[in-house]
Amino acid sequence: MMETTDLDGVVTLTPRRFADSRGSFQETYNRDTLAGVGIDTVFVQDNQSWSREAGTVRGLHFQAPPQAQAKLVRVLVGEIFDVAVDIRAGSPTYGQWTGVTLSADNTMQLLIPAGFLHGFVTRVPDCLVAYKCSDTYAPACEGAVRFDDPDLGIDWGIPADQAVLSDKDAAAGSFADLDTPFTYEARP
Repeated sequence: MMETTDLDGVVTLTPRRFADSRGSFQETYNRDTLAGVGIDTVFVQDNQSWSREAGTVRGLHFQAPPQAQAKLVRVLVGEIFDVAVDIRAGSPTYGQWTGVTLSADNTMQLLIPAGFLHGFVTRVPDCLVAYKCSDTYAPACEGAVRFDDPDLGIDWGIPADQAVLSDKDAAAGSFADLDTPFTYEARP
């Protein structure tokens, strides 16, 4: 099942779950199934992150052209609040964000196209998050914006001073100083 969000191109996907007395089974990715609902993103890299503490924030990140990344995010263990922020110059939703709770229990996935910041906060300890990327990691193309930037006003559900951050994320720049490498193109 696919549902749209307030941001053009950012969608949630909930794969069908088949359950019986043994447990359950899900097909978490199928290129043909996604193509059938208009998603033709080709994924070339799988990533996984484990966060020890609740309140761990990873983001807000993006990867610029020529190696911009779309991401398909899901939670294997635990629960996160996953956020996408539109940074496509000229977009009617530039600077706006959407957030979705993803968990091992709800099995939802969030598709974030290139042209968006991405980040998440863990809601419980020991979260294991997996995500597909449409291009390989390219350190020369990566960028970030502070998760608690006041111009974005994202409600992470935790006080900013209680967030567990990497040194790199703590040093991220402001949204006002972002020189976005992305331009909005209306979808047909």
